[in-house]
Amino acid sequence: MTKRPGAGSGMNAPLQQMKADLFKAMGNPMRIQVLELLCERERSVGEMLVELGVGASALSQQLGVLRGTGLVLARREASAVYYSVTSPRIADLLAVGRQLRADLLSLQVEMLTDLQAEDGADSALRLEVAADQSPAPRTGPRDE
Repeated sequence: MTKRPGAGSGMNAPLQQMKADLFKAMGNPMRIQVLELLCERERSVGEMLVELGVGASALSQQLGVLRGTGLVLARREASAVYYSVTSPRIADLLAVGRQLRADLLSLQVEMLTDLQAEDGADSALRLEVAADQSPAPRTGPRDE
């Protein structure tokens, strides 16, 4: 395996930390829901509260994390605050995440199917072995 230049040397540590922070910010189901809503269109906090069915403090906390990592922007209009995603690539990343999850689930289903087939073959073999090892039925008169 060829080592990339700078890999493991700490040269990319700040970039790797930024990536880790990005994925960490996206590692919460409510934040994913917020991002999915905002990828559709800009929304007010009030709209998101209704659509998500969560409390204002919980939503505010999650929006703060997303703002802090630069995934969303806020703008005030009169007394309402509106949020939007900072890049259309966020929708792409969420779509890739969904596809990756589907691919991984398909792989797990294949593996489970293979295991079940092996178990079925093992069970059939055990039945054959057990049948071969069982005593032959008596055919003569019984002693009582």
